[in-house]
Amino acid sequence: MGLFKKYVSQTRKPEGILGKLMVDGMNGGHAKLADWGMSHLHGITPKTIAELGCGGRNAAELMKRCPQAKLTALDYSSVSVEKARAFNAAMIEAGRCTVVRGNVASLPFENASFDLATAFETVYFWPGIETCFAEVYRTLKPGGVFLICNESDGTDKTGLKFEKIIDGMKCHTAEGLDAALRAAGFGFVRIYRHPDKPWLTVVGRKTADS
Repeated sequence: MGLFKKYVSQTRKPEGILGKLMVDGMNGGHAKLADWGMSHLHGITPKTIAELGCGGRNAAELMKRCPQAKLTALDYSSVSVEKARAFNAAMIEAGRCTVVRGNVASLPFENASFDLATAFETVYFWPGIETCFAEVYRTLKPGGVFLICNESDGTDKTGLKFEKIIDGMKCHTAEGLDAALRAAGFGFVRIYRHPDKPWLTVVGRKTADS
């Protein structure tokens, strides 16, 4: 495996020195994308948040935007967990943030634990996406929101290029995410597309009757 492929493959599960560099790069390089995604969290004041696939920066930004909330960040990479804990050390000390290692296919959370769950640039790598979405659904309270934010809309050349390079990567289309969310039980889904870039935000809500 060439150095370039080794490096970009760290997006899936950061490990070692290259993984640490990748997490740092994603925290900075994806900030504008993440903030655009968060701008679609209209009219909600979550008290409990799950940030799924964490690097640290987005967890901090969510706590800044939702000062009443406590946040749990989860990742299956020990490097990402370490980085997220360091990034949010003050909030962890204050009791507002917890960072755990775990897998989205079997979330270590009780039913109806969260008002909001977020996934920034990470569902590309979730194994069995409907199963993972069902796990998110299970852990959300009735009326809870699940926000997905991706740099690729599943049709752009750059995203599809990296899909061929990185093992296990799948660039989902808006329609595919919509279908998977509804199959997992979400009764309301809304899609937002960036006007100039292939950025995609998809919001699912666990409705009372879903």
